[in-house]
Amino acid sequence: MNIQKPILPKNLLCFSHLRWDFVFQRPQHLMSRFAREMNVFILEEPIFEDHVSDHLSFDNRNHQLTIITPRLQHGKNQDEEKLVMRKLLSEFLGDADMADWIFWYYTPMALQFSDQHAAALTIFDCMDELSAFDFAPKELVLMEKALLKTADVVFTGGYSLHEAKKEHHNNIHVFPSSIDKEHFSKARKVETEPADQAQINGVKLGFIGVIDERFDAELIRAVAEKRPDWQIVLLGPVVKVSFDSLPAGENLHYLGQKNYQDLPAYLSGWDVALIPFAINNSTRFISPTKTPEYLAAGLRVVSTPIRDVVKPYGIEKLVSIASNADEFIEAIEYSLAAKNEVTWKKNVDAFLEDKSWENTYEEMKKKILWTLFETDKLLAS
Repeated sequence: MNIQKPILPKNLLCFSHLRWDFVFQRPQHLMSRFAREMNVFILEEPIFEDHVSDHLSFDNRNHQLTIITPRLQHGKNQDEEKLVMRKLLSEFLGDADMADWIFWYYTPMALQFSDQHAAALTIFDCMDELSAFDFAPKELVLMEKALLKTADVVFTGGYSLHEAKKEHHNNIHVFPSSIDKEHFSKARKVETEPADQAQINGVKLGFIGVIDERFDAELIRAVAEKRPDWQIVLLGPVVKVSFDSLPAGENLHYLGQKNYQDLPAYLSGWDVALIPFAINNSTRFISPTKTPEYLAAGLRVVSTPIRDVVKPYGIEKLVSIASNADEFIEAIEYSLAAKNEVTWKKNVDAFLEDKSWENTYEEMKKKILWTLFETDKLLAS
């Protein structure tokens, strides 16, 4: 039996529940890197429009990375949507040799219209426990079970997710949130803040991320009220919650979503970074990407007791953990007093030394090639 060393297939089709241009995070970091070696297609969820014929629109970001957006006639029910998506996907793939394709799923829901195609390799990158999010489709749990049976290899976005899923697959690997260290470490050297933040005077506490059901609005409200001398800067889009329901005050500043390239400049003006996530079902398995990003920027961090922040960051004393407003205030006061402590920064840099999206990409690629090799051996036996 002569089994050749496997190589990556020519094409990768990524089924994503997140818009490519929404927030630059795990899918963007990984898919951009795979696009150096393969043709990568990102299939977003549909946009519904009036007076349009159902079609796929293509946005070529570079010669090997293409964003595909389904544009469907408004008014379809779920069954009609699945049938149209099935038809559009089949037309896109045409008579392609599926041995040249990897299917990479971020959303199990995509299996409803893609299960008729058998790619050379099927990957489930389980970034979040999507079924715990507000407004999650009721079919999501069943679709995830089906995807776990279909997938050749499973990646999880954190240790808690890995613990929850590891009994359901025999080729599952944990890849926690990583960082673009070179990018975020720029915050340590930037001296000029962006204009909208520069006009805010005083001690600045900051948060970057989507403001949704995971964000502990009441915690931030209490901290802002108890410490009106602290300025709380919130960067990111407001999603699935009413803006009117969020805390307001002279020391609360909602600056909106910012370009990924501009984030280090904003971080450079903060005194302490915050991870104010509520402890609920939607945060039970999250591994916040912002944790290592804040640390790479040289910032002290205060977080609620999110499991994947407590371990390893809290245990390693790299991040302060606080459960309520009074504990948050105490931890922030400690962080302000100790933010220039040299030993802590050395420990942070040592911890982050081998953590990067480049390393994550390379390790994922090894798992993919190993799985292809084992599959080829099985087929040849």
